Amino acid sequence: EEVDIQAVLDAAMPHMHHSCESVLETYPDDDEAVTAIVRRMAFVAIYNRQLDILALVPDEAEREGLRDEFVEELEDSCDDDPGRLLAGAVDMAVKNTMEAYD
Repeated sequence: EEVDIQAVLDAAMPHMHHSCESVLETYPDDDEAVTAIVRRMAFVAIYNRQLDILALVPDEAEREGLRDEFVEELEDSCDDDPGRLLAGAVDMAVKNTMEAYD
C-alpha cells in the first residue's frame, strides 16, 4: 500500500512546534488527538530514518511489541524533559526502539 508521504508531512507540520508538555496542554482531554499527532510524527521519523518496519519486523505480534516499547521510550523521554520538542522525543523513541529490537 503506497503512502502519500507529502500528505503525512502536511498533516504533521502544524504540530511540530509542540513540546511533550504543550501537546498535552493543548489537547487535555483528547487522547485520540495526541495519539494521532504522535503517530504522524512517528511516521515522519520512520520515513526520515528510511526504516521499512514491515520488512524489518515481518511478524505482526512482534510489531505490537514494538508499539509498546515505543510508547515506553516516548514516555521516558518526555518525563525526563517535558519541554523537549515532541518531534525530537518521538524520533529518539523510534531510534531507541529499533536499536533495542536489533
